[in-house]
Amino acid sequence: MNDGMTVKKVIAVVPSAGAGRRFGSGTNKPFASLKGKPLIIWTLEALGAASCIREIIPVVREADLDFFAEILDEYRMPKVRRIVPGGKERQDSVFNGLRTIDGKNSIVLVHDGARPLIDPAFINEAVKQLEGYDGVVAGVPVKDTIKEVGGGIIGRTLQRDVLWAVQTPQIFPYEKIYDAYQKAKLESFCATDDSSLVERYGGRVKMVMGSYANIKITTPEDLQIAEVLLKQKEDNT
Repeated sequence: MNDGMTVKKVIAVVPSAGAGRRFGSGTNKPFASLKGKPLIIWTLEALGAASCIREIIPVVREADLDFFAEILDEYRMPKVRRIVPGGKERQDSVFNGLRTIDGKNSIVLVHDGARPLIDPAFINEAVKQLEGYDGVVAGVPVKDTIKEVGGGIIGRTLQRDVLWAVQTPQIFPYEKIYDAYQKAKLESFCATDDSSLVERYGGRVKMVMGSYANIKITTPEDLQIAEVLLKQKEDNT
């Protein structure tokens, strides 16, 4: 990374305002217990342990702001200096977070609050990969054969060796991602991930090898998988 890149402030925006409909629990997903600690805290601690990150901006449902503030009081989170209310969709929540950033020359790292197993060392290395690109995205090659289906009928089998499953973190120069979000807002265009917006407006985005362990907690069963992965990590340290 050149000197111009190293002086830039890295700010993490952490969308955690989803309804979690597939989670199917009485507890809002970000606050579900993972080995006795709220899921969102695992994520924030991992981000906080990445030396490159200077500030973390969690984005949670407006109804959860006070409750989340109480949870933060129980844990040391010096890099969390503000909490932002989320929007109707994930894209709205990320945009809300982006709009609170003052440093226009900063780097923005977007990471799902429901991905608690991200490796801080990976974050530091991924940020270095941004030089020369408009974005960097973590992902893993798909293992299964993927078919395109319409009306219950297979239309074609996609070429597996060029397909990747996209994860977070996704990393961008602030001006690139903010501009893409502004344009998408004006067009009422909605995407399922941040890099799709940068790609849509001509950005060059690099894919870097993530980890199959960097799972997103979507169902209660995913919590059980996360516990197993955490235990394996503890056994190996």
